[in-house]
Amino acid sequence: MKVEKREGYDGTGPGAITPDGCAVELYARLPVRDEPDIIAAAVPAGAHILELGSGVGRVTHPLLARGFTVTAVDESAEMLERVRGARTICSPIEDLDLGEKFDVVMLASFLVHAGDVEVRRGLLRTCVRHVAEGGCVLIQREGEDYHTDLPRERVDPGGFTVRMVSAVPVGDGVNSVRAEYVFPDAVWTQTFRARPLTREQFEEALAEAGLEVDEYLTPDEMWVRAVRR
Repeated sequence: MKVEKREGYDGTGPGAITPDGCAVELYARLPVRDEPDIIAAAVPAGAHILELGSGVGRVTHPLLARGFTVTAVDESAEMLERVRGARTICSPIEDLDLGEKFDVVMLASFLVHAGDVEVRRGLLRTCVRHVAEGGCVLIQREGEDYHTDLPRERVDPGGFTVRMVSAVPVGDGVNSVRAEYVFPDAVWTQTFRARPLTREQFEEALAEAGLEVDEYLTPDEMWVRAVRR
C-alpha cells in the first residue's frame, strides 16, 4: 500500500523516509527509554496491546519481552519490516477498523498533537473503536516546553545529539517543528506539524471522542491512561 507524503511533513538523511517525515534507519537506531516500564506498570500483565504508530518496534519488542501480546500498526511498510514477533498491520491509523477489541490501545509518539484537527479526531476515534469494555487507552503527550526555549539540544548517552531547532507558527495554532539527529556517521532531519495542547485542551479533545483521563502516569503528565466516559 502506497501512502502519499503528508503535507507539511518531510525528512532528510540516509534510507527510507516515511509519509510523516520519519527516517526508518534513524528510528532503528534510537534507544529504548522508560516507555516499556511506564506501560507495563499501567496495564494488566499479559494484556493484548494495539500499538498505533509502532514504527520499527522500538517499544514493541520490549513489550513482547515482558509477556504482552502486541498488534503493531504503522502506515509505513518499511518501518513494519523491522518488527519481529508481533502481528503487523500496514494502515493509516485514522482509517483503521479491525473489527476487534483490545485490552489496551496505545497512541504514543505525540501523535495526539497532529496539526490537522480532523486527523486527531480520527486517531482518537480509532482508539475508542478498538478498546475493549473495561480496557484503557495509553496516550503520550508533548512536554510542557516542547515548543518553547528553542533551539535546544541534548547529547544522548548513546553518542548522538538531538536538536530541536525551531517551532514556527503556520496558522490555526499549529507549528512547523524541525528536529535534527546528529550521529558520528550520519545526520537526519525531520519537519512535521504539531498542535500544542494545554491540559484543558487535551482533556476536551478526549471528551469529544468519548474518553476521559483515568490517571496521569508520570509527574510531567506526558503519559496518560484514559478510559471510556
